[in-house]
Amino acid sequence: MNSDIKKLLQDVKSGNITIEEAELKLKMKPYEDMDYAKLDLHRGIRQGVAEVIYGAGKTSEQITGIINAMLKNNQEVILVTRMSEDKALEVGKSVDLKYFKDARIGLVGDFPKPTGIGKIVIATGGTSDIPVAEEAALTAQALGNDVVRLYDVGVAGLHRLLDHMEDIMSASVIVAIAGMEGALASVIGGLADCPVIAVPTSVGYGAAFEGLSALLSMLNSCASGVSVVNIDNGFGAGYLASMINHMEAK
Repeated sequence: MNSDIKKLLQDVKSGNITIEEAELKLKMKPYEDMDYAKLDLHRGIRQGVAEVIYGAGKTSEQITGIINAMLKNNQEVILVTRMSEDKALEVGKSVDLKYFKDARIGLVGDFPKPTGIGKIVIATGGTSDIPVAEEAALTAQALGNDVVRLYDVGVAGLHRLLDHMEDIMSASVIVAIAGMEGALASVIGGLADCPVIAVPTSVGYGAAFEGLSALLSMLNSCASGVSVVNIDNGFGAGYLASMINHMEAK
């Protein structure tokens, strides 16, 4: 059961809200038509996570409007991905926004207390992969996860990764982020006993084809338990890792 509905039912049980108030929350209109956006107000009820704002292609005014609509509907933590520094500065004039430049992520509210069943490990092949890794890590943190960062542990110096075997073996899910030939995902997949999410990055020289080489390598991984998201999609990896880390016995 997703966390929003569970909390609502617990509030009814404890007497914090009445049955009628809970019914009203569930009956609220499922979306708000803002002309330039149709804000999905029931996504948290359906999926356990509220809508995330994709900042690329939106104006600062549109982003501000969506944030204010979410705040009006009692959304405590709001995530904005692929947000330029210029837009962050404009939005920050009217909204209390934290901006993480490397990850191009904006955050309204505070990172919640971790509620996942374990830890998410974010590992990169090189330092150049860190912007994508930070997008994954900050997304996972904003969704209530304990995150461990292992940066620059690629296969060109395998001992760097092997020095962190305790973190690898104790993780509930690992995000392996690499460009070039993307070998890191297969190596981690062969060491870990948990799901591994591979993220190819656009880091590399000409024949890397802006991440296509790493993508194909990861898709062809011989290690079991490795899944792959799109090139540079740190957000998608962090979101999926959070879903895995919040799985409950049914």
